[in-house]
Amino acid sequence: MTPAQCRAARGMLAWTQAELATRARVHEATVRGFELGRKEPIRVSLDAIRRALEEAGVSFVIDRLKGEGVFLIGQSQPRAAQGGGAGE
Repeated sequence: MTPAQCRAARGMLAWTQAELATRARVHEATVRGFELGRKEPIRVSLDAIRRALEEAGVSFVIDRLKGEGVFLIGQSQPRAAQGGGAGE
């Protein structure tokens, strides 16, 4: 998972950085630093962040030719399309 994928996934779920941190049981500063590309979290924290997003229905895609992306499984439309919550 890249920082851009994390931001996009959080935006699709309409989660704040604080909400993701709570669900992943990591510090908010860990999420913020990762999303800004300032610091790679330790493996256990990065795994916890990814797991929290995946448990909410996010799937991550990395294709060497087409690039990276995220999508929601089992939802008719992204929550972000319903308004707000994508940024901090």
